[in-house]
Amino acid sequence: MGVSFPNQARSFDGKNRCVRFTGYDEMFEIKFYLAVEVLASERAERNTSESDYLTSFDALRPRILKAATSEYSRSRSSTIMLNLTNFD
Repeated sequence: MGVSFPNQARSFDGKNRCVRFTGYDEMFEIKFYLAVEVLASERAERNTSESDYLTSFDALRPRILKAATSEYSRSRSSTIMLNLTNFD
């Protein structure tokens, strides 16, 4: 079937410097982690807040979900880390 994203929830993980979100392949949960470098704005990254990262994620959601779908189709892993290379 492939991965779907029925849940709009996402959360910032400051310790691992990523935004976490989930997808589902039928009944299986797929955990996605998006590196903050993908969301970094023109400002210095150290000045970017959790809220800024989540707002950027929401603005880029269609592109992020497309990259997540592509990576899941390739790897079929239950945990996927997305970084800048997934957005070339």
